[in-house]
Amino acid sequence: MGDYPQTLAEIIEIIREFVRERNWDQYNLPLNLAVSTSIEAGELLELFQWKTHEDVEAALKDEEFREELASEIADVLVYLLRVADTAGIDPVKAFVEKMRRNREKYPIDYWEGKAPSKFNRPE
Repeated sequence: MGDYPQTLAEIIEIIREFVRERNWDQYNLPLNLAVSTSIEAGELLELFQWKTHEDVEAALKDEEFREELASEIADVLVYLLRVADTAGIDPVKAFVEKMRRNREKYPIDYWEGKAPSKFNRPE
């Protein structure tokens, strides 16, 4: 797999080092980072704007589209991890706890094969 980081902690450390080298800690405040996360998520969505499911399937076979998509996914991930880091939140723990709550909220015996919606919640 090459010289890629193997853990989320390694990825977070790479981001920290990048920020430190540029003296950007002063700007990397949770509010600023959350705003930037939303902006980057918008750029991710822009890649799909006005496309049908068929258009997306075709685009995913195009290398240039895939490179743009990967870049936007990376931008969102970097900002999300930086928000967590500056807020003192362990993203792995947050993920595990959220998935535990989701398993309780969406039990398989009711939700299997159903899209989650406020309109099809059990009574």
